[in-house]
Amino acid sequence: MQRCHPVRLDLTDPLSIEDAFNSALAEAGYFDVLINNAGAGHFGAAEFLPVKTITSQFQILVFGQIQLMQLALRHMQARGGGLIINVSSLASRLPVPFMAAYNSAKAALAAFTMSIQLELAHSPLHIVDLQPADISTEFNESVIKITNADQQYEGKIAKTWEIVERNLKKAPGPDLVARHVLKLINAAHTPPRITVGDAFQSKIAPLIFRFLPQRLRLWGLKRYYKL
Repeated sequence: MQRCHPVRLDLTDPLSIEDAFNSALAEAGYFDVLINNAGAGHFGAAEFLPVKTITSQFQILVFGQIQLMQLALRHMQARGGGLIINVSSLASRLPVPFMAAYNSAKAALAAFTMSIQLELAHSPLHIVDLQPADISTEFNESVIKITNADQQYEGKIAKTWEIVERNLKKAPGPDLVARHVLKLINAAHTPPRITVGDAFQSKIAPLIFRFLPQRLRLWGLKRYYKL
């Protein structure tokens, strides 16, 4: 029987991450599954995005999660098996305008995950890149808006945010992601990557974009966000 032991971590502090992991491990005894999820976002023109903000995004969405994954891998290697689910984002492949730091951080996590999958080929350890599309949560309420953009961006930023919020309101709820996570935990053979969301975002759009040249990908995203 798998044990559920949710832990909230300060992903900006490497020592806090290791201490929290070791504390949870001591209490639980062992881990079969790690669901590696972090949420933080900034919305604003990339041209004016402070380097400090970009660094913070990568610390939370990449470096902190990599450290937690490495800790779990060492434990699971010793046990001879385990499952790690890294929650990245469909934005790693279909970026959202004015969320450059978030998009690139999620893409970095997805690439790191794929690298680990290659290195752990034929291993009893399994790593899954779970990429949610738009999911109706309170994430947008926590997104920090950068307001010091040039006037050339103001209209585009407002229009894009309106579309992002509209899509979020129509999106499926987090229970959809939870059901997919449960399937992964109980699966005999896990896929290396799954995308979760409505049919268009999770199935149709990624399939179409896979075969398009970059120029047409950009054109499609500009049309989608009315830019």
